Amino acid sequence: MSGCHIGIDVSKTRLDVAVHETGEEFSVRNAEATFPALVERLRVLAAKLPAALVNPRQSHHFAKAGGYLAKTDVIDARVLAHFASAVGAKLAEPRTPSQLLLKELVSRRTALVEMLTAERNRRAAARTKPTRALIADHIEWLKRQLQDVDGELRRLMASEDTWRELESLLGSVPGVGKVAIGSLLAWLPELGTLNRREIAALVGVAPFNHDSGRARGVRRIGGKQEKVTCGGSTTHKHIYYTRQFRANARTNLHVWPPLKNPIIHIGKQSVPRCNRAEISFVVTIVLDHRR
Repeated sequence: MSGCHIGIDVSKTRLDVAVHETGEEFSVRNAEATFPALVERLRVLAAKLPAALVNPRQSHHFAKAGGYLAKTDVIDARVLAHFASAVGAKLAEPRTPSQLLLKELVSRRTALVEMLTAERNRRAAARTKPTRALIADHIEWLKRQLQDVDGELRRLMASEDTWRELESLLGSVPGVGKVAIGSLLAWLPELGTLNRREIAALVGVAPFNHDSGRARGVRRIGGKQEKVTCGGSTTHKHIYYTRQFRANARTNLHVWPPLKNPIIHIGKQSVPRCNRAEISFVVTIVLDHRR
């Protein structure tokens, strides 16, 4: 069928599928054994099976605008198919096995760091010696796990020519270490293909206008990726800090003159500006190198 739009709502145990043009709806188990049959069934409708990942916020607003008041998995699949037909979505590039492994290793490392922080806090609050000893044993195990993950990340990033090139390039930026580089490669595979404004909007640190008539509202950011930026109470603060921005600003004035006046006042509004400057700085270095 030409111009067929299919929506798939993914839950832990089930995939709900809806075809906008025909109204066909069905469900299959979310298990690897059912995927081949599902792919063959979908190929009857769309030969090349191009896929797009839709931002849930966009589909949610579309559902409200379209009068979808109820919410079930089947309705969500129906909304996704309708959204694809009416609005369209950017096709997703399939990740390579190495990219998938990198993303999972970075996620695992983040979880280990969070658990280490929580256990250290528990040890500090524990009142009895046996409890502190048990927590200390767990902390040592978590440290060994963290070392193993770091080793896997180093080997993986050294196995790809593109990653080795980016690691060498980004490693020259003061304040950007191997953890930040791995996180950027895992969560921003578009790095090097988009300009600094597009990357800032993707990460969620680009300010958007809120104007109407003569009124000029405060520009606000939206769609923030907590895994890349820092701010508020996010648990991923170890990726980018304001102090890194200051260090880069003072060390690389010959590379990027706009950073001559770093933001000194640190507050809610300053953090996204620092994040945006840091991301823009990194993107500028990568693009300049590739030119």
